[in-house]
Amino acid sequence: MEHGLVNCSSPASFSHRRRQRDSSRRHTVVQCDTSLSATTISESAVVQGCTAPLVHALQSAAAQDVSCFHFPGHNRGKASPSSLSKLIGPGAFLHDLPELPELDDLFSPKGVILDAQKLAAELFGSSKTWFLVNGTTCGIQASVMATCSPGDYLILPRNCHISVISALVLSGAVPKYIIPEYNSGWDIAGGITPLQVDKAVKELEEDGKRVGAVLVTSPTYHGVCSNVQGIVSVCQSRGIPVIVDEAHGAHFRFHDSLPSTSIEQGADLAVQSTHKVLCSLTQSSMLHMAGDLVDVDKVSQCLQFLQSSSPSYLLLSSLDAARAQLSENSNIFDEPLAIASKATDQLRVIKGVSVLDLTCFSSDFPAIDPLRITLKASDLRLSGYEADDILYEDHQIVSELVGTRAVTFAVNLGTRLQDVKKLVKCAEHLSEKYFFANSSKLIKENWVSNPLENISVHLTPREAFFTKKRRMSIEDSLGEICGELICPYPPAGPMVKIGPLRELAKRAVDRVKTGKGPATVKTLACTLSMILMSSVTSILKIQNRGLKLGIVSPMDQVLWRTHLLEASLIGYFLLTA
Repeated sequence: MEHGLVNCSSPASFSHRRRQRDSSRRHTVVQCDTSLSATTISESAVVQGCTAPLVHALQSAAAQDVSCFHFPGHNRGKASPSSLSKLIGPGAFLHDLPELPELDDLFSPKGVILDAQKLAAELFGSSKTWFLVNGTTCGIQASVMATCSPGDYLILPRNCHISVISALVLSGAVPKYIIPEYNSGWDIAGGITPLQVDKAVKELEEDGKRVGAVLVTSPTYHGVCSNVQGIVSVCQSRGIPVIVDEAHGAHFRFHDSLPSTSIEQGADLAVQSTHKVLCSLTQSSMLHMAGDLVDVDKVSQCLQFLQSSSPSYLLLSSLDAARAQLSENSNIFDEPLAIASKATDQLRVIKGVSVLDLTCFSSDFPAIDPLRITLKASDLRLSGYEADDILYEDHQIVSELVGTRAVTFAVNLGTRLQDVKKLVKCAEHLSEKYFFANSSKLIKENWVSNPLENISVHLTPREAFFTKKRRMSIEDSLGEICGELICPYPPAGPMVKIGPLRELAKRAVDRVKTGKGPATVKTLACTLSMILMSSVTSILKIQNRGLKLGIVSPMDQVLWRTHLLEASLIGYFLLTA
């Protein structure tokens, strides 16, 4: 069956929308010079003479006919490894330059980097923007370190990214977890609400605790957005900064059909993975600031501590280029949104196929990203992993995220019409082959349990990280404290947590050990070192405290098989000696 996908009508340009949304905010914009010397920064309302100043400067520097006695050792490609040069071509090496005077300094920008960052701030609607070469991870870490001193409390969702946990170790802040709404039928968590944040703040205030910041993940990996504006309203009167992990929402500002950005909703700091839906190189991100509640100099200092002292100009220039790409085409998201919308409509009518939307949650979440398509496989009596294997092996479709019951597909600027048609056809094939054939097959419903439910934390993440640990076999780990963070990637949400031993713990260990059937381990959240490991072996023997292991609450139908290894087990931590 052939499916016709149509384009939607062109919306008003996002430049016009920005003027409407930001009419009360005055932006400092740069005037770019095309010379190789440091450019002059002005308060001009119009950017003149260049569209991508850092890209232009890098191109000009690489074109110079000079004798190079500086790093890197491949010397502008003259000594590049042949295997890599054949793979990526000579251009990447030619433009892989160090901090030459004409290329400015990331940590004290006065020239083209400052120009590029100011252009980005103007486009994304922030008062200040930093370019990041260590990914959104370092932006999250810097944001927490800039707002939370040791002993301060950070209010955060239980399904936060691993970078938030490492930020707790670095800062010495204490977590106050909020449990997001969890849909067991999809095995997917949503966002958090203003009421939950207000309750958490009041509980800490009643105990005489200081709240350093509130951190919100919005959107989630599955595209679910929290009410950031409502959360900001709760925090603003108390002088509590709001940090938003907006890794999956860098594109929101560039179409009326997309959700509002966190900066538009009043967040103080927002960290975005420009490389996810937008088009910069992997590992490049941006940190945006609005207002004056957070010390801008402290953020800059934290970023200097956390980022490489030899930042890649390929990554930096890719951020500048991605920003320019958006500036030059106000209708750039028309086609991706049109094909995603049409595909979603067609997928909804296929027997046995469901599409995640806001009706899957009881909370009043304001929006879900229309470019994130999540399909439930369990109605076909397949696990998400089984469905993903079929899509890849039989149809050469590669998904973004696989869960126990669902598979997520990310539509972006490079998604082609034929790709989306293919996805719809394959979903029809799955329905025809498995919906009726497996109608009598029962999915194991034992162990349906919320993997995010709260358990007590006896040590701060920082204390847990610096305690002594020892290795032991998984068979002998029952009753001990897990000394290693178990974290599937993607989505990089920690899954092993500290807490009392439960009746399910033995079964959880058995499932993890055999790699079969439903199994999951619930996590604490403590981490800094992101060391990829291949097995769950680092277990901390409790000596001085009567704490018990928190291997816990398995998610329904978690097929650990390859995914326990795939996820890799990031970190090296957790608890006491």
